[in-house]
Amino acid sequence: MALSLAISPCPNDTFVFHALVHGRVPGAPPVEVTYADVDVTNTAAERGAFDLVKVSFAALPWLLDDYHLLPCGGALGRGCGPLVLTRGDRDGGPDRTDLTGATVAVPGDRTTAYLLFRLWSAGRPPARIEVVPFHEIMPGVAAGRYDAGLVIHEARFTYHRHGLSALVDLGEWWEADTGLPIPLGAILARRGAVDPEAAAGWVRESVRQAWADPAASREYVLAHAQEMELDVVDRHIGLYVNEFTADLGEAGFAAVAALLDRAATAGLVPQTSSSRATAWTS
Repeated sequence: MALSLAISPCPNDTFVFHALVHGRVPGAPPVEVTYADVDVTNTAAERGAFDLVKVSFAALPWLLDDYHLLPCGGALGRGCGPLVLTRGDRDGGPDRTDLTGATVAVPGDRTTAYLLFRLWSAGRPPARIEVVPFHEIMPGVAAGRYDAGLVIHEARFTYHRHGLSALVDLGEWWEADTGLPIPLGAILARRGAVDPEAAAGWVRESVRQAWADPAASREYVLAHAQEMELDVVDRHIGLYVNEFTADLGEAGFAAVAALLDRAATAGLVPQTSSSRATAWTS
């Protein structure tokens, strides 16, 4: 039986999963892969659509009854958080970070980026939120359709080209406030369909091979990089594929628990048992 896998077409995911997707991991089953933005996979996972799936950590409270959280393969780190962008000529008044009255474009309502934004803007939320396909956010802010936009991934390296400025780096805000890395994307294994221990082994071996021979995945990564420039691809992988990709570790699991606990306390997500959220074999 083939294993159904859903990941994004972003370079960090294709780099990490190249070996698994191409049958290079000993003992792993064949893989049928679907490429989709994380907002799509968050919704699909609620239907149990995939055996292994990349989702937002913010979506875990709705998914952990049906999925195990794997301790590897996801996206956590430092200096890699979402950005809130505005036009360079925006007059934000005395406090430039105050978005009261603004319309803000976000990439998904259950993304970690949006959850962090809601935590950061608590007490002075914007007037309107619009869920917008990721590739439309920066052009929309530049054209004045939105007062601000919430962006992730490679936008960190390209937003200047749109004449935009970073109003706030939510990763820096999170790290300064908690001292923890920022949890962005998680890998889940469907309960009853995939042995989580075996799946973690397959993913770790795929990560090991990616680091051992980066050139092996180059063609595959570039084919799905959506016309991303080579330099941006390399910087993207270098930032988002790190020690937490191989193992969340104590700091990674603490970051996940902190995010979900804070969000639940604020009434933004359902309460999730810490053991359920952080013990992948539970």
